[in-house]
Amino acid sequence: MKLLPSQRLKNLNLELPPAPKPAGLYNPLVISGNLLYISGQGPVKLDGSQMMGKVGQDMSAVKGKIAARQVGLTMLATIMEHFKDIDRIKRVVKVLGMVNCTLEFTEHPFVINGFSELMKDVFGEELGIGARSAVGNILPRNIPVEVEAIFELHS
Repeated sequence: MKLLPSQRLKNLNLELPPAPKPAGLYNPLVISGNLLYISGQGPVKLDGSQMMGKVGQDMSAVKGKIAARQVGLTMLATIMEHFKDIDRIKRVVKVLGMVNCTLEFTEHPFVINGFSELMKDVFGEELGIGARSAVGNILPRNIPVEVEAIFELHS
């Protein structure tokens, strides 16, 4: 029997942070047709504060990967807060991962794997992995990672 995302989430014993409030004039998520668009999310900790730092300077690639996983938990919290029904998500379609890093840092895909591996664990091997881009940039408020995503919904 195939497990639903909510069952996988429960089996993983993951604790979600509080869903962040928008930091500007935008919606945390938008539904258009059978697609769920999630605005860029940063890594929110369980106490509601954000992880901070530049990968390659303030933290290693491994710590950046942990931050990307925390972004995944933050995104799941946003989905639960504003969309309510994680089981209506059919699959991950597209992920854009951005890493706040030094100019010399080149391991962007490794860092964003922290997010992608969590989505695979929650939505499954086939449906949890979508198309993806991973880039380096300077990010707002010195957060180490930001990810936006598009999910397909069940009809």
